[in-house]
Amino acid sequence: MSPLDGDPLSRRRFVALSALGMAGLALPRIDDGDDVTKADLTLYLGTYTDDGRSKGIYRATMSRTTGALTLAGVAAEATNPSFVVSAGDGAAVYAVNEVGDVDGKPAGGASAFARTRATGALRALGRQETHGTYPCYASIDHTGRFLFTANYGSGNVAMFPISRDGAIGAASAVIQHHGTGPNKERQEGPHAHCVIPAPGNRFILVADLGIDRIMVYRFDAKAGKLGTTPAAQGVARAGAGPRHLAFGHGGRMLYVSNELDSTVTAYRYDAGSGALTLVQSVPAVAESGIAVAGSDTAASAKTNETADIHVHPSGRFLYVSNRGPNSVSVFAIDKHTGMLVPTQELSCGGDWPRNFAIDPSGEFLLVANQKSDSIVTFRIDRQSGRLTDTGHRLTLPVPVCVSFAGGAS
Repeated sequence: MSPLDGDPLSRRRFVALSALGMAGLALPRIDDGDDVTKADLTLYLGTYTDDGRSKGIYRATMSRTTGALTLAGVAAEATNPSFVVSAGDGAAVYAVNEVGDVDGKPAGGASAFARTRATGALRALGRQETHGTYPCYASIDHTGRFLFTANYGSGNVAMFPISRDGAIGAASAVIQHHGTGPNKERQEGPHAHCVIPAPGNRFILVADLGIDRIMVYRFDAKAGKLGTTPAAQGVARAGAGPRHLAFGHGGRMLYVSNELDSTVTAYRYDAGSGALTLVQSVPAVAESGIAVAGSDTAASAKTNETADIHVHPSGRFLYVSNRGPNSVSVFAIDKHTGMLVPTQELSCGGDWPRNFAIDPSGEFLLVANQKSDSIVTFRIDRQSGRLTDTGHRLTLPVPVCVSFAGGAS
């Protein structure tokens, strides 16, 4: 039986899922004969493996000049590596294993891999239990010494020490959230959906879809301590469902994609106290419904499930993916206030754009379309931030995460 009961498109029924194992988790499949040229960037692609079509984490390369993608094969076999993140120095790659059961008890997994720079191949370094179910997000603190996972199913967050060889130790801290929201189907309990370190590395922020909160915890990398009592909280509109987070405007603003009410919110961030002050909320797509460029369907806030969010490396633009309308929304960031101004919405080139990534140079944006088994490359206009479909497509079973290796290969 599949870890997600054959339905990786939603975690809404996680409570009803039966006990499931993680057999065959994180077994390496390395293709050392496949050299990565200096002209290309290496990226790792996370997938869902429930239906048997995908094997785990895939490796691909992207042309720096055209954005064309080339699939290099399976980098590492793993169970439901739905979120993948690379160490800043490119030496290691980490993935969550989005399942609800490990060896007969409720848990998810976090796996570590060593990366061979010359080939991009991955070698398994082991995995740890996340002390929560259905982990869906992972991040690394700014020192590179700690990994964090957000456990959607159980509504908690775990921290893991990273050793010199890139392996992760047992969880050194676990924080459990509590509460509910007005949406009885999706907010019957806490659902931690994203965890990121703040600029300065003094706080860790967690978006919890189930309780309409962005929780802020003190973090001491030197001592390896994570505070278990919130230092501050960002309060979202009831039923908003905060999903993903992105800092911008020189670290002074936090932008949030809200999955349930199809909005993007901006919070002013106090780096000293961690306090968040809501200053703006805008629709992720046009509320009245507009024709999305390149699509025959109409975008509607009522049918949209907002997903990923990223700020351009220049700090001038913000991007949000929309599932349902199957679009990407573009916002300009006011250089004085950090406020958002919508500038474009266009088709994602596929179905269900769960995750996307911007390459380190800020030249291209790659969208993982979960239901259409495709990754689509868009070129970014450096002056306006607007997107243009390059026509480049990569076919891959159930892609749900795009992660560039730590810089160029």
